[in-house]
Amino acid sequence: MAVISKEEISLQKDFINKIYDINSRKDIKPLAFVETYGCAQNFNDSEKICGMLSDMGYGFTEDKLLADIIIYNTCAVRENAEKRVYGNIGAIKNIKKKKENLLLGVCGCMVQQEAIAENVKKRYPYVDMIFGTHALYRFPEILYNALNEKRVFDVENSDGAICEDISCHRDAPPLAKIPIMYGCNNFCTYCIVPYVRGRERSRKMENILAEVRQVADEGYKEVMLLGQNVNSYGNDFEDGTTFASLLKEVCKIDGIERVRFMTSHPKDISDELISVMASEEKICKQLHLPVQCGSSRVLKLMNRKYTKEQYLETIQKVREKMPEIVLTTDIIVGFPGETNEDFEETIDVLKKVRYDTIFSFIYSKRGGTPAATMEDCLTDEEKHKNFDRLLEVQNQISKEKNDEYLGKIEKILVEGESKTNPDTLSGRTDGGKIVNFKGDASLIGKIIDVKITKTQTWSLSGEMEK
Repeated sequence: MAVISKEEISLQKDFINKIYDINSRKDIKPLAFVETYGCAQNFNDSEKICGMLSDMGYGFTEDKLLADIIIYNTCAVRENAEKRVYGNIGAIKNIKKKKENLLLGVCGCMVQQEAIAENVKKRYPYVDMIFGTHALYRFPEILYNALNEKRVFDVENSDGAICEDISCHRDAPPLAKIPIMYGCNNFCTYCIVPYVRGRERSRKMENILAEVRQVADEGYKEVMLLGQNVNSYGNDFEDGTTFASLLKEVCKIDGIERVRFMTSHPKDISDELISVMASEEKICKQLHLPVQCGSSRVLKLMNRKYTKEQYLETIQKVREKMPEIVLTTDIIVGFPGETNEDFEETIDVLKKVRYDTIFSFIYSKRGGTPAATMEDCLTDEEKHKNFDRLLEVQNQISKEKNDEYLGKIEKILVEGESKTNPDTLSGRTDGGKIVNFKGDASLIGKIIDVKITKTQTWSLSGEMEK
């Protein structure tokens, strides 16, 4: 496992100090605007970018027009996210004309792809910094060079390395997202992630536990452990460490009352993990287990390394140990080679598993992946028709699953105020269900009893128990 050296980390801290000295001499504190696309891992990367910016003397704004530095942290999984990034970069041109000292940076998975990085570099000459996922820890050096009017282009191809000791500027409690590993070894044929995030590499357990203790001391009640495939945690160690053994240790930490994780790969979920989930009270009874497709033939084309039958057997094991488990999944509609008969297999999985929620989208071609050269069987019209039917079937199931909560009293970890009504609070059940209810801000961060009085397809409403 490659680890960034203490010398390199020290060098980056020197750049942090240099930029802090520059900013401390300014009459007005400079402001940063950071926008994030994609998965929870991307959002954690942005928290680190914000942590470094804070150390360098920057404040933060949600208004691009007030910003002295704008960072777009990008996603490469779907085409729509890329189009939004290009649109936002284009819109900055006029702002930069009026504000010459404004710095614009584009980072993350999208620009880790060399061809896209070159396109951004040539098409948008006013972008000052372009850096990929493997250069994240070098952000202080990159920014220092940009401040000294050097255009920076840092998208080296790498298997990746672990870098500890980076400041993290998190959202307020109660939830803290903590990565336990980086990269992916699975090479699903539709997915660009292994190419932009590198190979799987696990953080040392002692470093993860230290971070969990830190956030507990800071008042966070819930942690979400992150990885492209958390079930592979520890496979690159030689001491027998597993994800299940890590979960046991996290649950021992005082102050942390809930533990979640994502994402699990169905081929790697172990009986040990299922047993630990069932036996540890702090582990939330929620499992996100991406199936992607219900057809074993298409799953083979996707290189998912399990069949429909094996997936359903795993679900049965989970439900036997945890009958009340909340299950969610990812589904791709219209993968190259998928027929209407294959799609019916996906509908069959929906009806048999009865997920609480699904995250679904029509297949988006990613250049550089094997699936990009595969031929379609379905027309765009057929794909959209199937997608609409998938949502219709699942929305009915989701509403029926939520209706089962009506009249029940649930323990809710209060996350914050409603954006539209300060008298309304929002929180989550152990299973991750969103619950809205009347209450004041003093309850944020607490676990309270709420009686469910109304159900919707995607959320619940309730009243606090006196």
